[in-house]
Amino acid sequence: MKRLKVWHKAAGIGLVAAFVFYLTTKPVMAHFNYTHRLALAFLDGRLGLAEHPSWLNELIPIDGSRYYTGNYCLGAILSVMPLIFLSPHLLTALVAGACAALFFLLGSVEESNSTARRMMLAIFPIFGTWVWADLGAGGAWDLSQGFGMAGQAGALYFTLVQRKPVVAGSFFALAFGNRAELILTLPIYLFLMKRDRLRFLIVPAVIALATAGYNFARFGSPFEFGYHRQNLMREPRCQHGLFSIYPVAYNAYHMLFEGLTESPTFPFMQPSPWGCSIFLASPFLFLLFREGGRYKVAAWTAIGLLTAVLWCHCSQGGWMFSSRYAIILLPWMFLILAGNGRLSVIEVALFAVSVAINGVATWLFLWTGKIHV
Repeated sequence: MKRLKVWHKAAGIGLVAAFVFYLTTKPVMAHFNYTHRLALAFLDGRLGLAEHPSWLNELIPIDGSRYYTGNYCLGAILSVMPLIFLSPHLLTALVAGACAALFFLLGSVEESNSTARRMMLAIFPIFGTWVWADLGAGGAWDLSQGFGMAGQAGALYFTLVQRKPVVAGSFFALAFGNRAELILTLPIYLFLMKRDRLRFLIVPAVIALATAGYNFARFGSPFEFGYHRQNLMREPRCQHGLFSIYPVAYNAYHMLFEGLTESPTFPFMQPSPWGCSIFLASPFLFLLFREGGRYKVAAWTAIGLLTAVLWCHCSQGGWMFSSRYAIILLPWMFLILAGNGRLSVIEVALFAVSVAINGVATWLFLWTGKIHV
């Protein structure tokens, strides 16, 4: 009964978060619906699209240019397939709500966390970070980040709190099926699982093999996702390949230190359309450098691995608030923040400031024309 009450609370928080997210966002990037179109083609028995709308500039010709596909993982296409009848606006809200519910459940990883602190931590990744503006934009790449975050939150909960290896593995498959770089965290999950590791691997193995087969059918190689066939590779920072050490300094500065620009109108300072520091976007993240709890070593290891990949990537994600790619770091950051002890005045103040900053950013990016390329 106690566990059932917790799930009821989680569902309530998730529904409220989804409702607020729906009311406060506008899917200005919903027309970049790559995964929806590819899912419809897949259901029709085709590997790609028969048409090439002019605004979908990331489509890649295959099969003698008869069809067009994208650089999205098979998991990203499968994720939207059961929900394909939903509007992008409703879908992003439901993903945000699911994340809030899963984060509330994950907050019990530290027994000292009160219900009030768990509620605050649950809504922090959604409304206290760049997720609010970026997921709210509703593009296919934003959705894949949202699914990746939900998958990691679920995998951590069913690994650390309510140990269910197959369920945890299914959530992990959802995560890396949308964001392939998350496969790097697999050894950490296996270490935390401690037992029944083979059961954890069942669904991820199926998704990995299916993805390899999907890639082979499209490009003739199980390891080719299509990035190297995009116009992206013609950009100056990609001249050394998709991943290299050359973009590290720029990307590190961009994620950690890049500031705001002046504006003659309210709020008089605004972010660049190419992002800004994650700590400037969410001051609550300064609390990462406190105690951290019993899983801080595992969490910092995951953050280090994923950050290294993000910094080596030749692109930082295009039009966005703060660092869209850094969304995949938030579940591990949450794990550290959850271990910081009891609710404090400092936490509440930083939480309020972070929500205010991201509320203004969401308004600027999604409801005004002030942030444009």
